[in-house]
Amino acid sequence: MKNYPFDPLLKHHVFIGLITALWVFVFLFFTEPLDVSELGFNEKLIYLPGYGLIAGLCYIFYLPVQNMLYRKTKKQWTIITEILFLASFSVLGITIARLYYLYVVVANEPNPYSLSYMLKAIFLPAIITILPIIIIGRYAFGRYHEKKLENQKIEIKGEGNYEGLRLDFNDIIAIKSSDNYVEVFYINTNSLKKTLIRNKLSAIDYEFENLHRAHRSYLVNLYHFQQWKVENSKHIMQLNYNIEVPVSKTYLASIKSSL
Repeated sequence: MKNYPFDPLLKHHVFIGLITALWVFVFLFFTEPLDVSELGFNEKLIYLPGYGLIAGLCYIFYLPVQNMLYRKTKKQWTIITEILFLASFSVLGITIARLYYLYVVVANEPNPYSLSYMLKAIFLPAIITILPIIIIGRYAFGRYHEKKLENQKIEIKGEGNYEGLRLDFNDIIAIKSSDNYVEVFYINTNSLKKTLIRNKLSAIDYEFENLHRAHRSYLVNLYHFQQWKVENSKHIMQLNYNIEVPVSKTYLASIKSSL
């Protein structure tokens, strides 16, 4: 399933939470559902911000659930994950708003509105009005985050009309020389991939100085370094996804100093 725009940055979600809190207050203040119209101006300023705070804080404090879903799906956020998050957040918000109504707004009142009536008269209309603001905000920040990541990608070009490879730098694990081609080992959707590109290893070494020469036939990204192995007095780097790269004596000191 195709990924849905997602932004993992906390500060952007805190901003969405604050906007949600303000929008809930404005919605209740001006639409005056149920008996809000019977409240005086000062009473509105006392009770209505509480609903806004509930909405905003529920969103912010529910973010760990979002992060759990993000990790559980291996950072592949889809429209199904988005709907699941928004639906569960809505249920949580309605539950706490109902408790706030019962134990704060109408505390000790003999005949509070029933849950079913509040769902029809206020909660569902409020969700229909407020949820689009959250959806638009989340989508906009998600697209912004995707565009920012796209701008940070590098391109390993192929010679002539041959296609290259565009990806995040830290998705590259190693590059191996293979005759007139190079074989790129990289991560895509949490899986190891390999792609042959018509180019010279020396040209890539010259273009990307953050890749380190480990052998005349290998460039490595030290971000993926795991451990050293020594076999028959020869040093071998073990990288993520169990990729092993021989390290020649010429480059050994340089590699070790860069780790």
